[in-house]
Amino acid sequence: MTRTRSAPSPGSSSGSWAPVRRAAMAKVVVMGAAGVFGLINTRLIIGHFGSDAYAQYGLLATFPSLMPFTDLGIGAVILNAVAGSSDLHHDAVVRRVLTTAIRVLLSFALIIATVGVVLGLLGLWPSLLGAKLMDGGGVTATLCLLVYAAALPLSVGQRVVVGMGRSATQVISQGIVSPALTCMLLLAVVTRLEAGNSVPVMSYVANTFVSIICIVVAWRATGPLLGEALRDVPRLRRARGVKIIDTAAPSLLQSLVIPIAFQTDRLLLSHRGVGQALAQYQLAQQLFGLLTQTVAVTGIAMWPHFAKARAQGRIESPFRAAGAFAGLGAGLGLALLVVTPWVTPFLSDGKFELPMTLLIANVANVVVEAAKQPLGMYMTDPRGLRAQVVPVLVVVVMNLALSWVLIPPLGAAGPLIGSVVSVIVCQLVPYSLWVARDLRRLRGREGGDGGRGPAGPGAAPDGGGCGPARAAGRSVGAAGERNDEPERAPAGPRVVEQTVPVSAAPSVGDAEPAPAPMHPTRPER
Repeated sequence: MTRTRSAPSPGSSSGSWAPVRRAAMAKVVVMGAAGVFGLINTRLIIGHFGSDAYAQYGLLATFPSLMPFTDLGIGAVILNAVAGSSDLHHDAVVRRVLTTAIRVLLSFALIIATVGVVLGLLGLWPSLLGAKLMDGGGVTATLCLLVYAAALPLSVGQRVVVGMGRSATQVISQGIVSPALTCMLLLAVVTRLEAGNSVPVMSYVANTFVSIICIVVAWRATGPLLGEALRDVPRLRRARGVKIIDTAAPSLLQSLVIPIAFQTDRLLLSHRGVGQALAQYQLAQQLFGLLTQTVAVTGIAMWPHFAKARAQGRIESPFRAAGAFAGLGAGLGLALLVVTPWVTPFLSDGKFELPMTLLIANVANVVVEAAKQPLGMYMTDPRGLRAQVVPVLVVVVMNLALSWVLIPPLGAAGPLIGSVVSVIVCQLVPYSLWVARDLRRLRGREGGDGGRGPAGPGAAPDGGGCGPARAAGRSVGAAGERNDEPERAPAGPRVVEQTVPVSAAPSVGDAEPAPAPMHPTRPER
């Protein structure tokens, strides 16, 4: 077997891991700024519009987290298609993928808007959302859903930008949310508007700016492609769509079930915990969530890296990345553990402390999530996404059961320990076995082809290969359709040795409503 020259070192500025470093660093800067502006916004809302307005703002801002399914798995389809393209400006397959995605998102946006209007007309919002709604809060809730629905098709731009390997651009664009909300609040204060009911709508408008910025960046970066895809949207007969179910369905399923596993800890603690367990858990999550959020953002930046490697016929193992990320997570987690006892009395006003078991459980959680991310990002072709479905379904059951059993004896640490054990058993180990088996399959194919390489992406009958993206009869991979323009295939796959940069750093979480997730990663607790 002929081995070609290794790819540039990930540690170099020109290495293929540079986008991952940039995304992590951008997250640090953006979330730090968002934290400062978030404090200003809190002061403005409570001081000028009252605590009821602040409570309603917090309540309505949870809509996106309650609807993680709104992109219907489309983000995974777009990202794989864009990352695998060698000529994004003129790629007919990507054009059809984008056309299909926009059609689906427009249809679902119409459904969301209709539901919001119907709930408003029937006066059902107070029954659904409880007594925290202000007078006129039903209209506010409807307007929030309408703004959210209008922005949903625009989220295509974020998927394209990340697929191009520009995750840092997408992260930086999120930095406009909190400052934009601050400007709108100050305008309302200066003009003496009674805008208590308008505050949640302002936050949704501010988040829409992210999608607008990314759609502009994607439009300019792809040349005529995005415009042509948009023009094809109403041409249902002339411009055929593509099959997206192979990638979208597993991604959608995960986005539906993962919140059940990891967003119910507080609910379980409220039923099973005693004393200050819930408050301790909340404070620990605010601190260690800085690390887990950065891990998630950095993980998304790895997705196009592995997708492009598949499209170019390169065989890249994620195991070194997983080990490096786990080590980095352990280092940052232990550093935070050391300083937390000094910070806790200030943050809690001396009312409670965080037990060491809770701190250690959070460090372990960071390490496990960091180790899992590169493996999950490697498994983002249709085969890999399908392979993730069963482990994710099992992890939901195991995590809930373990958390229920462990909360009485371990308090706030119980749900974290339950999560760590269930993720190791149901995700980390199965993912590792699947990846190892897939690497053996690809290397065996490489040896059997005598260095000629596969005929195209997904050359194997199961569609999980790592062939060139622009080979003869190119498959969409994510979309499952073919392009009629045959082109010459590259010579064959390369075996690339890789490491992971150690510059990924923690970030500060953003409290504003966020767009629908591009990939079913574990949500913020």
